[in-house]
Amino acid sequence: MSQKGLILDRFIPYRLSVTSNVVSDVISTAYEALFGLSIPEWRIVAVVAEQDGITQQGVCIATRMDKVTVSRATIALVDRGLITRAPNRADRRSRLLALSEAGRRLYADVAPKAIEFEERIFSIFPAGELDRFMAMLRAIEERALEVGTL
Repeated sequence: MSQKGLILDRFIPYRLSVTSNVVSDVISTAYEALFGLSIPEWRIVAVVAEQDGITQQGVCIATRMDKVTVSRATIALVDRGLITRAPNRADRRSRLLALSEAGRRLYADVAPKAIEFEERIFSIFPAGELDRFMAMLRAIEERALEVGTL
């Protein structure tokens, strides 16, 4: 990894970002065409499906999306009748998000498509490599949080 000077295309944080953007763009185009969902909207639907009764702040933490993105996407999902908001007894300043019946139906349609995309993209790698890759991604995330800002 050591080299003289920065070569952006060999800079791992840059490669992670570019690769993530390419994968997200491909999936985003499909989700928009098939389901009318943006990537932030899909992520919120998925997180709420997994953690029914989560706050918007909880969504921000789980997805690492910023407050404005989560707020706008949540409003769009509520307006479409896919997400409901209920009072949060633990914190009256926030609302608990849940999938509506229409949201659950949408998730039931989208989730298999997400798995299909994952399989199509990553099927070229052996399962053991994918397990190692996932472990590395989690370790990178943990280490980045430890290192913090420079």
